[in-house]
Amino acid sequence: MKKILSYLLIVVLVAIVGGAFFYLYKKSQAKPVVFETEQPEIADIVKKTVATGSIVPRREVEVKPKVTGVLSELYVEPGKIVKEGDAIGKISIIADAMQTNQAEAGVRTAQIAFDNAKRELARNEQLFKQGVVADAELQRYRMEFALRKQELATAGSSLQLVKEGATRGQGKTSTLIVTATAAGMVIDVPVKVGFSVIQANNFNPGTTVAVIADMEDMIFEGRVDEAEVAKIKEGMKLSIKVGAIEKEMLDGSLEYISPKGKTIDGAIQFEIKAKVVRKPNMKIRANYSANADIVLEEKKQVLAIREALVQYKDDKPFVEIETSPQTFVKKDITVGLSDGIKVEVLSGVAKGDKIKIPENAGPPGPMGGPPGKGQRPPQKK
Repeated sequence: MKKILSYLLIVVLVAIVGGAFFYLYKKSQAKPVVFETEQPEIADIVKKTVATGSIVPRREVEVKPKVTGVLSELYVEPGKIVKEGDAIGKISIIADAMQTNQAEAGVRTAQIAFDNAKRELARNEQLFKQGVVADAELQRYRMEFALRKQELATAGSSLQLVKEGATRGQGKTSTLIVTATAAGMVIDVPVKVGFSVIQANNFNPGTTVAVIADMEDMIFEGRVDEAEVAKIKEGMKLSIKVGAIEKEMLDGSLEYISPKGKTIDGAIQFEIKAKVVRKPNMKIRANYSANADIVLEEKKQVLAIREALVQYKDDKPFVEIETSPQTFVKKDITVGLSDGIKVEVLSGVAKGDKIKIPENAGPPGPMGGPPGKGQRPPQKK
């Protein structure tokens, strides 16, 4: 009985060990790889570069006061439409003590000269009546009196300008009134009533009272990298996506490319400007952030495949065409324009061919999907 139990135990152990080895053997057997395929399609290919920037008015004017003082009245607010010459605000003069003293001294000096000339004229007119003074001599005193009278009037006007910033004869052209220097919309009023303002001079640009812009004429201002600037030129079309406007693209036309680059965040950037074509009933505000796609090259309705399907050997592109189920043949191709996702095929494949999807090309799908990784080798410089 003991021998039977021993043999039975040995058989069970052998069966367990054998089953374990059989399981491990089956697990170690690699499953056959099944490759999926894609077919070429007729598609539009657009090669473009992206410029970041903003939408701004083409013409933007800063209105500054003509005199230094305190803003006592303000007649506009952002959003108001104004015409050239419309009043923006009014300035109250804060008289300078030294200038006031000098102007008052000038008035007193001119008054003394005027009084003296007046007495001399009166005396010589009496002498002229008595026949003592010749007419030519009397005319000289009359001219002297007229000159002193004019000097007194000028000194009085200068004193009034120092104290009030305007003279009585100026009327609507008073320097106290800040007027619009261009027609358009007031887009910014950086000051408030009571703010001290200064006029523009050789040492200071002056205080901006209001900013006026023509909101009907907008442009895109942006920057492109130095690697792309050589590929663009004036007149190219742009598709502009405004961040604040969903599901709407604006058309544009490139008008200006800066001849000099600037270092921004460690990279050389070139400024560009493009005309923006506004759509009806679309309200665009100044300084909207935007991205512009600049079309470098475009081909319509050409035979194309996902660029991830293209493989390279010795820098020569090829694909693998399915001839029978899971049987593929290498075939050299000639590629054309690429947008980084899909590439034009000039020769080597036909529309109905089934192209093998390499393991590193990502899942099959429309050509608008993500490209495969590492398919194109580094280009030789």
